[in-house]
Amino acid sequence: MKAIPFFIAIAWLTASLPAEAGAPCRPLDERPIKVEAWMTKKRYPEFREMRKAFRRMGNTYVSIFTYPGENPSRVVAIGSCVPAYIARHILEKTVEYYGEVKSLVHPGFVAPHWVGLATSLFAENSFSHITPEQLNRLLDPTLDNDQFHALYREFTVQPEKVEAFGQMLPNPKLMTP
Repeated sequence: MKAIPFFIAIAWLTASLPAEAGAPCRPLDERPIKVEAWMTKKRYPEFREMRKAFRRMGNTYVSIFTYPGENPSRVVAIGSCVPAYIARHILEKTVEYYGEVKSLVHPGFVAPHWVGLATSLFAENSFSHITPEQLNRLLDPTLDNDQFHALYREFTVQPEKVEAFGQMLPNPKLMTP
């Protein structure tokens, strides 16, 4: 068996680490927030107003996709670099357009400057269900960015074991802190 040269092994290990893990968030004028939302085709006439509502905070790019089914999911994903005022606006508009927020995606699965609304991109083991009381705590306007994201992380703690095939197994989507 041939040995892997040391510098190739180091390069491979470095490349496999998350690029922005622990890195400070870039300013919004350098890296705007990308908002992606999924809506049912029946609400297509509202897309333009919805896009305007999500752009009102500034420093955002908005993409709205038609969802093939009747009701898109009520799952929201918020990246770790999304400012609290934008995240609150997004959550408020999500409640307005979708009626409720049922689950939040663990931030480890989400790009730092990205928000997903009514997204079906994540496995159920990647997100946590939240209560209306927890959502109201996230909507508190007195929370600064750090407090908001600390609370968001608190609400998205994943279980170490999940039910699968009639038994409790290790969570295959578990993000370690």
